[in-house]
Amino acid sequence: MSYSIDLSGRVAFITGASSGLGAQFARTLACAGAAVVLAARRIDQLKDLRARIEGEGGDAHVIGLDVTDLASIRAAVAHAETEVGSIDILVNNAGVSTTQRLQDVTEDDFDYVFATNVKGAFFVAQEVAKRMLARAKGAAPGTFTGGRIINIASMAGLKVLAQIGPYAMSKAAVVQMTKAMALEWGRFEINVNAICPGYIDTEINHLHWQTEQGQKLINMLPRKRVGKPEDLDALLVLLASSESHFINGAVIAADDGFGV
Repeated sequence: MSYSIDLSGRVAFITGASSGLGAQFARTLACAGAAVVLAARRIDQLKDLRARIEGEGGDAHVIGLDVTDLASIRAAVAHAETEVGSIDILVNNAGVSTTQRLQDVTEDDFDYVFATNVKGAFFVAQEVAKRMLARAKGAAPGTFTGGRIINIASMAGLKVLAQIGPYAMSKAAVVQMTKAMALEWGRFEINVNAICPGYIDTEINHLHWQTEQGQKLINMLPRKRVGKPEDLDALLVLLASSESHFINGAVIAADDGFGV
């Protein structure tokens, strides 16, 4: 007996899709059959990813997006729905961080992190959810009522880590944001859940794991290893699917036991 999830006919909008986890999320959902909208500021990288997805037989579209600019959010979502169709799945992934002690955090550092991780994530979800709500109420056309919103938080939002205080605070806000959205929008068949990844090896941090400091951190982890982006694939596809209809407001740690 085998089991598979098919996202054919669904449209997925992925923020921060130009690299790292966002790029992997886009490839994974495309592989599962969804038409994926790749949204970020780095258009050239999005185009490279689109070519890769299309080469693998997937359906991908590129849209510029700056999540710190509300006009950009509104324009990107409208463009996506005009070009591809109603958004059924949102992967709210765009995020940034800084590394310093709390006493060294400046106002600019604080605003930089919260503008993307909290304010940006909220207004992207709000803009997509408004359209999902309109379809659920019969006020807008669409073949699929309801929707799936997957907020990418972090295990740092559940377990505070040194020298990334503003990042941890912002991701804790994403956790509470997820629960608030699930509470208000759940009755319209819009399921909102959060994934809290642990340490994942991506092109952004790959070299760090080879350093003495990186190796010390790995040795502190429960199984002395970091994850790979594809380790989140199964969880992502489940939360994006109709099969997750009974999962709403969940905050799921995918951290190899680090937060235990």
